[in-house]
Amino acid sequence: MGLRKLDIKNEYRSLKDNITLDFYIPLLQQAVSYQRAVGYFSSSALIEISKGISGLVQNGGKIQIVASPYLSDEDITAIQKGYELRDEIIKCALIRELNEGKNLYEQERLNLLANLISDGVLDIKIAFTEHDNNLGMYHEKMGIISDQFGNTVAFSGSMNESATAMLLNYEAIDVFCSWKGEEHRVKAKEEAFSSIWNDCEPNIRTVNFPSIKQEIIDRYKKAKPNFNIDLEEYSGGTQLCDSKSIYKKGPLIPDDIELYDYQAEAIENWEQNGFKGIFDMATGTGKTFTGLAALVKLSQKLSNKLGIVIVCPYQHLVEQWVEDIEKFNFKPLICYSGYDWKRDFKNTIEDFNLGVLKSFCIVTTNATLASDYFQKYVDKIKGNACLVVDEAHNFGARKQLECMKEVFKYRLALSATLERHHDPIGTQRLKNYFGEKCIEYTLERAIKENKLTSYYYHPIPVYLEDDEFEQYQELSEKIRRISVKHNRDSPLPKALEMLLIQRARIVAGARQKLKALYDLIKEKHLHDNHLLIYCGATSAFYNSYIEGKVENEEKRQIDAVIEMLGNGLNMRVTKFTSEESAQEREEIKQNFADGHLLQALVAIRCLDEGVNIPRIKTAFILASSTNPKEYIQRRGRVLRKAPNKDFARIYDFVTLPRNIDNPYKAVEIDNCEYSLIRREKQRVVDFAELAINSSEADGLLWKIEDYYKLNYIRGGIEYEF
Repeated sequence: MGLRKLDIKNEYRSLKDNITLDFYIPLLQQAVSYQRAVGYFSSSALIEISKGISGLVQNGGKIQIVASPYLSDEDITAIQKGYELRDEIIKCALIRELNEGKNLYEQERLNLLANLISDGVLDIKIAFTEHDNNLGMYHEKMGIISDQFGNTVAFSGSMNESATAMLLNYEAIDVFCSWKGEEHRVKAKEEAFSSIWNDCEPNIRTVNFPSIKQEIIDRYKKAKPNFNIDLEEYSGGTQLCDSKSIYKKGPLIPDDIELYDYQAEAIENWEQNGFKGIFDMATGTGKTFTGLAALVKLSQKLSNKLGIVIVCPYQHLVEQWVEDIEKFNFKPLICYSGYDWKRDFKNTIEDFNLGVLKSFCIVTTNATLASDYFQKYVDKIKGNACLVVDEAHNFGARKQLECMKEVFKYRLALSATLERHHDPIGTQRLKNYFGEKCIEYTLERAIKENKLTSYYYHPIPVYLEDDEFEQYQELSEKIRRISVKHNRDSPLPKALEMLLIQRARIVAGARQKLKALYDLIKEKHLHDNHLLIYCGATSAFYNSYIEGKVENEEKRQIDAVIEMLGNGLNMRVTKFTSEESAQEREEIKQNFADGHLLQALVAIRCLDEGVNIPRIKTAFILASSTNPKEYIQRRGRVLRKAPNKDFARIYDFVTLPRNIDNPYKAVEIDNCEYSLIRREKQRVVDFAELAINSSEADGLLWKIEDYYKLNYIRGGIEYEF
């Protein structure tokens, strides 16, 4: 068809026009050449440039991009001090701007570009101004699109190739067509680009950096390019012309998501409460989708004039939210330390306040939200704003409580465990700020209604050895001395917190746990897949019971388990912790789901941090929390539904002070021992209550009660810790 047949306007403005759908995609589908000079070089610029180029590539076309490095003051000073360092400093500055894709679409686009560079279809050069050894940024923005019939469209203006410029800030481009009597304007742009590309422009140096192109290939090339990425992202498989209307409708519930009755009821109650409230829903029952559907309803009620701030406790949860947010047609701006977010965040708030921007959706972490920079602009928000807090029980810390501002007229807290352990004041302030519960959807109800899978529960008793028990008692006495002076209505003193952590690590790292785990897996689960071993942040002794080992070496519990299962039992295992990158975690989850590549994950805290791994079928919990709300939450993560998962199996390693199989000795039992027994026993009761085999735990419970004479002695009641 060619460019002539398209309805091309003289200018496009980003908040009036959809630049991607109205300009780039239709023009590049007809093109065989795309020459682009952008502002700063970055992965987000590359992602935006990728939109529409699939059509050009399939036409056999070529792409040339000129970009400028983003040089800091320190970079420029370093270059001035040593000219021979220039290229290396520029290279480092360029690499600094390459980040991982925030979602699957961005990852696909970066993979596409990496493939095109590898195949010689796309070429990139770096330009900067240079005069008397003083460097500056080449910041001209223009583009030239040509078709096979010799028709050319040139455009220029303030449009930056970045997600923020495309979707948030008020930007404009001017467009000139060679067949509309504007040949001289088009020719001038073509000559200017050619001069810059060939390094012939005075005071502008254009350099070919092969190492940067190779870096892009090495970092982003993962698979064959997906030339349908535009169609998939913008239309969900329908024609692009239909996707424009979808894109401009604003937030909506996807067609493939149907809310359950309890989710719709929660949203209705939230509305009745003035769009304030708490969704108290068991882990795995759809809190995120319920929250997003609630935001859709609020946004539509306000004619999409709404600023949204979504807060998560951890960075990887931000990334999980982003994937779901985009399904609901919100356009998220990610703000935390892994991104260069401050300038975009500032512009977003200012544009929203000016009315240039109707809406925004910002996703951030607890830590970033509490930062002075973030709060400075939160205080300036004018108009309708909504605060959504995920895993809201983490939000009761003093620093976060200070962020609960009245500027947020609408509020939503999501949590399966809102009550904060040993912090009634923090819990109450959360309830005062967010309002009433709009729903309480319990684990029991979720299992009964088949939203979570049923499970078998097997408590495995292990015992503290003499020196471990002695340390436990010593720490308990120190805890007692502080706790008797502690006002239960105030936050825990730091010294008390540290002592409680030290004591909990003794329980979590009890030496007998590794031997019990080794025997259990060797006997019953050696060839099984989809296993999770949940460790504590503690040390353990790697004993000689493992074949070929004679030393008794202390190491982190997670490392000991990895070595024991991997080397001792030749199983396919790997760590799953905060030390792995987001990309590594995603690959591990995929291999784990496959089952053949990976049998078991050995993890720390993953059941606390909202990680979604539904294929877990058998969990071995070596370390458990003393907070009932937390261990209930962990159980919910194991019970997520998955294909071919009819039930889950949970092995809970129960730490007892003494071996209850030995004949009872008339020894003095102090309150701290009763306190430990009470906590462990309560968890067994809670887990067993909803299990398929609830009676299996009765034998252990009876033995504990009989050994400690719990039917006659109510020890430890007055000793809170």
